[in-house]
Amino acid sequence: MRLSRRQLLGGGLAGASLVLGACGGNSSSPTTTATATRRVRSAGSMPRPSLAAGTDLVPQIEHFVVVMMENHSFDNVLGLIGRGDGFTIGTDGQPTATNPDGQGNLVHAFHMPTECATNGIGNDWRVAHEAYDGGTCQGFVTGTTAEAMGYFTKEDLPFTCGMAETFPIGDRYFSSAMIQTDGQRRYLIAGTSMGLINDTFPPALPPNGVIFEQFNKHGITWKDYYTSLPTLGVFLPLLQDKVLTQGLAPIDQFYLDAAAGTLPSFCLVEEDFGHQSEENPQDIQFGDQFVGKVVEAVMSSPNWPTTMLIWTYDEHGGYYDHVPPPAALPPDDVLPVLGPGDPPGGFDRYGFRVPAGVASPYARRDFVSHTVYDHTSILKTVEEKWNLPALTRRDANANSLFDMLDLHSKPAFLKPPVLPAASDPTAKSGCLSTGAGTIPPPSAVTKA
Repeated sequence: MRLSRRQLLGGGLAGASLVLGACGGNSSSPTTTATATRRVRSAGSMPRPSLAAGTDLVPQIEHFVVVMMENHSFDNVLGLIGRGDGFTIGTDGQPTATNPDGQGNLVHAFHMPTECATNGIGNDWRVAHEAYDGGTCQGFVTGTTAEAMGYFTKEDLPFTCGMAETFPIGDRYFSSAMIQTDGQRRYLIAGTSMGLINDTFPPALPPNGVIFEQFNKHGITWKDYYTSLPTLGVFLPLLQDKVLTQGLAPIDQFYLDAAAGTLPSFCLVEEDFGHQSEENPQDIQFGDQFVGKVVEAVMSSPNWPTTMLIWTYDEHGGYYDHVPPPAALPPDDVLPVLGPGDPPGGFDRYGFRVPAGVASPYARRDFVSHTVYDHTSILKTVEEKWNLPALTRRDANANSLFDMLDLHSKPAFLKPPVLPAASDPTAKSGCLSTGAGTIPPPSAVTKA
């Protein structure tokens, strides 16, 4: 079922964006607290309960493409692009951020010597909570290593940073919890990690299923285009589901579908987690190249005029970010499965900020959203598009990403912009030949 523009406007959807007044998307100052004044919605609630589930509320957007990379914080990737709440720059032109190393020394934020990271930096539950340090963000180095204070620039990630300079970004997009990769991706498709904080498999499936099941139920086409592993596999039994696995397709099919203009309504496009994901220890140039290839395929596709591409990272990867994660609404009543030495806590706080943004013909020009998002905001976005029931309390109360679009006006990017060329790892070599370099550089440490 589709609604006319008149019905949409008459229903109070504000041009189909359905942005709630409490979101603060056009706020002049960043929002760092969870929305507390809004009535808490429950799992199963729908954006427009008076209408049937599956009703198309945002007809301008017909295709969603989601790309989730790995293990970098906002400051680590976008802290120096000059958009959003990045690093504070001192009189010497360098970031002022520091962290103590536990021996009385101060480690300053520093440019990574090469495009490679080491395997030494941690990002698990304990490390993330120590980095948070009661909201001071002064435990990054003591929680893992001095590499946490390293950052990259547009010279290292030219396509990613160029896209972030051109299209809207969100500077309050947080990972969903202080947990690792698989849990973050469970939030992406199910709105919950089912209590798990690390990369192990849950003993049970989420009670309300995954978003792909909602798509199937309401006739919404989808594909999980994978290179090495599909995100569907974070709930391992689902890889044995004969219906859901029909939605899996190899990555080459994505490029064919984009070129032919036959992309499904929802696409999850996945990198090779072994060398393209930007996870440590990898050459991040391969990730920049992958993102560039995906985005260029979408922008050159016949589907571009009606597409919203969402890109982000799963979690901060142990890298420094100066914004403390705010309180969050627990997705359900499942408590974290903690091990010996894990600090106490729950799923009532987001993880650290990650880079995130959208690319679309309808993208707002020169726009940085200060709305609080997490990975369940992607769920919320498609739920608002098709009036789907929420999977958990978290996505039921999440802010959607539609505030990054202007659905009232002529599309600003109907003609796709020219973005910088992606890195060429084979030509530049970088850490492939030199190694990661000296981390931290001696100049980045002020001795006690």
